[in-house]
Amino acid sequence: MRELLWRKEECQKFYQEHEGRFFYQRLVEFMASGPIRAYILARKDAIQLWRTLMGPTRVFRARHVAPDSIRGSFGLTDTRNTTHGSDSVVSASREIAAFFPDFSEQRWYEEEEPQLRCGPVRYSPEGGIHCAAGPGGPGPARCKPIGL
Repeated sequence: MRELLWRKEECQKFYQEHEGRFFYQRLVEFMASGPIRAYILARKDAIQLWRTLMGPTRVFRARHVAPDSIRGSFGLTDTRNTTHGSDSVVSASREIAAFFPDFSEQRWYEEEEPQLRCGPVRYSPEGGIHCAAGPGGPGPARCKPIGL
């Protein structure tokens, strides 16, 4: 997780694919108006599952077809809909690089992702990291950090 404040210029660059669309300026101004929390979610079918949890982009629609979704519960307007999620693996790679410039997807897939397939994973609040438990089960002595 990373919390950051983006200036207007950073928001314009991030949303450049929407430049010229009617909502672009409102979106840029909203994104630059306060803190952003960015996460990298890792799981099989993570994009599809996250998009289901978020609900439809349009808040009115979300309130009716997915009222328990994040947007259905907390969205204010179509621009201020509380959350963003990548729509494809290509978008996810680009967006991860924007929010986490020091993160290496290749290194993660080579060194850390295999650990997630070895069994239980737990969160260690002391270090702010996820730990993959070894063959003896979860515990500090058997916990190998997984993180950025």
